[in-house]
Amino acid sequence: MFVKSVMIPKEKCLTVHVNTTVLEALQELEAKEIDALPIIENGKYKGMFNKYLLYKAFFYSDLDKESFLQQTTVSDVITREDTFVQIEDVFENAFIKLYDFPILAVVENDKFLGLVTRYDTITQFKSAFGMNSKGTRITFTSVESEGRILKMSDILHKYHTSVISLVTFDETDKLVRRIVLKIENDQKIDRILKDLEKSGFRVLHIEKDA
Repeated sequence: MFVKSVMIPKEKCLTVHVNTTVLEALQELEAKEIDALPIIENGKYKGMFNKYLLYKAFFYSDLDKESFLQQTTVSDVITREDTFVQIEDVFENAFIKLYDFPILAVVENDKFLGLVTRYDTITQFKSAFGMNSKGTRITFTSVESEGRILKMSDILHKYHTSVISLVTFDETDKLVRRIVLKIENDQKIDRILKDLEKSGFRVLHIEKDA
């Protein structure tokens, strides 16, 4: 999946100009109940504005609150100027960069194209784990060896089982791979589990949606 598949296009984004006062920007943040605002100049991305930076800048300023809010512009408290993703980047790049900030700009040749939010990443991970579909979730492990995923696929194909999601986690320190498989609720689940264990998979947990 690519960033362009999950981003909010610029036409739907709330932005501020570099000369916007922090008072106006703060009012926008509070009115819309959002975490940060991209700062734009002539269509180009300049950075982000958020409350934390505002409070920090005020703390170190020599101005009273009213003067600071009216005289300071967002360009004075800008951040994340060099932190963004490009529209053709894979989604994982956005996930890593969103680790410590809730909103990430999508930029191409300095032009602001849109936003990716932490909420978007949660939505995509819910989809990856099949959380929006009812089924049976099976967690198991397998030794790291060639053909293990193919073997699992053969077992599922044998029982004509529909797969909702499949996620694997590399645990190289233990030389095993943890696998989270979600399939449609199936009366043949006991036979599937038996075949998995016969093939060397160790079942750790089974959970069936109500």
